[in-house]
Amino acid sequence: MNMKVRKMLATGSLGLMSMLVLAGCGSSGQSQASNDTARIMSKEVISTADSSLATDIVSAQAITNTMEGLYRYHGKKLEPAMATKVVRPTNNGLTYTFPLRHNVKWSNGDPVTAQDFVFAWRRTVNPKTKSQYAYIYEGIANAKDITAGKKPVNSLGVKALDKYTLQVNLEKPIPYFGSLMSADFFFPQDPKVVQKWGKKYGTNSKTLVSNGPYKLQNWSSVDNSWTQVKNKDYWNAKAVKVPKLKYQVVKDASTALNLYQAKKLDRVELSGDTSKQMKGSKGYSVLKQNSTVYLEMNQKKYPFFKNQKLRQAMSLAINRQQLTKKVLGNGTSAASSATASNMTFNPTNKKQDFVAATAQTGKANTKYDLAKAKELWRQGLAETGQKKIKFDLLGDDTDIAKQQSEFLQNQLEKLPGLKVNLNNVPYKTRISRSASGDFDVVITMWNADFPDPINFLTLFTTGASYNSGKWSDPQYDNLVNQSMSQDANNASARWQDMVAAQNILNEQQGVIPLYQNGQAFMTHDRLQNLDYGPSSLYNMVSLRIKK
Repeated sequence: MNMKVRKMLATGSLGLMSMLVLAGCGSSGQSQASNDTARIMSKEVISTADSSLATDIVSAQAITNTMEGLYRYHGKKLEPAMATKVVRPTNNGLTYTFPLRHNVKWSNGDPVTAQDFVFAWRRTVNPKTKSQYAYIYEGIANAKDITAGKKPVNSLGVKALDKYTLQVNLEKPIPYFGSLMSADFFFPQDPKVVQKWGKKYGTNSKTLVSNGPYKLQNWSSVDNSWTQVKNKDYWNAKAVKVPKLKYQVVKDASTALNLYQAKKLDRVELSGDTSKQMKGSKGYSVLKQNSTVYLEMNQKKYPFFKNQKLRQAMSLAINRQQLTKKVLGNGTSAASSATASNMTFNPTNKKQDFVAATAQTGKANTKYDLAKAKELWRQGLAETGQKKIKFDLLGDDTDIAKQQSEFLQNQLEKLPGLKVNLNNVPYKTRISRSASGDFDVVITMWNADFPDPINFLTLFTTGASYNSGKWSDPQYDNLVNQSMSQDANNASARWQDMVAAQNILNEQQGVIPLYQNGQAFMTHDRLQNLDYGPSSLYNMVSLRIKK
């Protein structure tokens, strides 16, 4: 999924299967389930618990459970966390001054201070850290120049005015800055612990301390199951009512359902035939997510992918309704845009959805039309001098991901002279190869880190760290940059900038949108108050177990 994949975990990437029965889960049913433990399926292993390096949704969830930043989402409402209040900017939107909670401790007893934020933020933007999320700091004073190696790390526009006051200075107003402050890549870090462990930090529970509601226990990054226990030092520990969270990685949807029906897991994800089978049954639900899955074509490796007609032809050759309804069957919906729908609305009327505002160009270039696709393909071949094209389609190695790849192969090979080889690899391998450009065409995903179209649009600007396919358009870049600079304080103008940019991406099919994620779940009624936020992360502070 350029999921995560946040961030980059493709639908169906349910992780490595562990047939180990979770501790405390007997084989005789619900009566054996501990009243103090929530047992949850995970899509994947935790790749890292280092908030500077995490890129996928599974790691982000683990970090959000065990760490805490300035704010935390409760439903769709942004609430203070380490900060004592949600603050308004001063200095024409350029300065944020956050008062922090006093006497808050890390789980090792160290105080959580403003300097811990300064340390963590500087570490993330430091080029030596090689954080793939450093780009999201752009707009904070000097951040872009620091990541480019042009300015020293200590020039970042963040400072501790005193032990419990953090000040952030921006180069330009950032309308969504408050939402960013809830994201894991802006969390604090204990300098003493990070410096002690170095590159080992975040690779196992021994190298970690927590300031959030839970602590990771006896975990390492290769584990297919892990436990998080309540952190008694959490500032809001009295609100945390579930003492333990136990996660188990499950690869196959039918295995997940079996574990659920055997009452060994309380919440599992379904896909494909398993989801269709359980639709409408007790405990079944579909959760719409602010994440989209799309194809990226490697234009650096294969310059013929720079041809717009070839990209358009590939898009029109894919029947997304069949893909989502007959192959995936898990609540996903056909997408006409790489930006998630029903996430952001026109600031003028509060009603028009962003994707609806770009529907004309989006639907025109994603509606299944094989005849037109073949015509454009032949034109594209002629324009690029290609007689035949062959490429590898890179995807994840789960059963549903393989079915998805096979469907796309079948659809695309209807284009004359096109041969598609399938390359299904473990999730971590796909992520690594996407980042390094070691692919031809990749099935990838983005999950919104905050509910704003810019979260998706910035992905495809020239030189962006997640622009793995290297599509580039100067006008698109200008519109995206304009929405974040001169029009940042003008909501209406900013909206129009983003709509215009999305239309360019739609028309050119810089990436080929496939579907928006909507995950199907089975949930035992013993789990109550599952609080799912706009960044596709759960706020486990709200979780309750029915006695």
